[in-house]
Amino acid sequence: MTTLELNPDFIIADEQELRGLFAPTHDLAVQKCRNSLGEHAQAFIRRSPFLCIGSQGPDGRADVSPRGDPPGFVTILDDRTLAIPDRPGNNRLDTLSNIIVNPTVGLLFIIPGFEDTLRVNGRATLTRDPALLESMAVAGRAPKLAIVVTISEVFLHCAKAFRRSRLWSAEHFQDRSEMPSLIKMILDDTTGAPTDKDEMQRMNDGLEEDYRRSMY
Repeated sequence: MTTLELNPDFIIADEQELRGLFAPTHDLAVQKCRNSLGEHAQAFIRRSPFLCIGSQGPDGRADVSPRGDPPGFVTILDDRTLAIPDRPGNNRLDTLSNIIVNPTVGLLFIIPGFEDTLRVNGRATLTRDPALLESMAVAGRAPKLAIVVTISEVFLHCAKAFRRSRLWSAEHFQDRSEMPSLIKMILDDTTGAPTDKDEMQRMNDGLEEDYRRSMY
């Protein structure tokens, strides 16, 4: 694939030029930002089984990672503090390593069937506090650590992106079988996937078994 070279004449490089392309921000879009969790934000978080957390490393490299659990898995410690359990994953530790050197994070809370979302920005700390971790146990297994976020900004986000994407519309769901399995795609891009279908199926089954064993 040929590398695209952007025409420098059309690159937007300063905020004044950027804002000149758009109408002024609506007053309500500014006023809705708060520095603490109100009644509706707390209710939204208690219903949410899924969030994305954005972080940034010391070199400026950005990262976004999903987090999911039963609804209400994020603990509201007070109206300015949240705690997110860290469940078993692939041990890359991208988000956790980033937080140690740059605690600024952004959260996007999603509720299945809801087209609006909740955004939270703040500063994160990693903790191994036993009492907190035990309160987050699932199936008798507590997380190794939790991400505690001190909120600096919280606001509800409109439904336009979800409506454009038709994310919750069942008639627009795509057939997963139209793409290879996760493990095959990773192997294709790295060491090469086995050509033997039975061997590939054993690897797919192994991944599913790992999901069952190590979810918590």
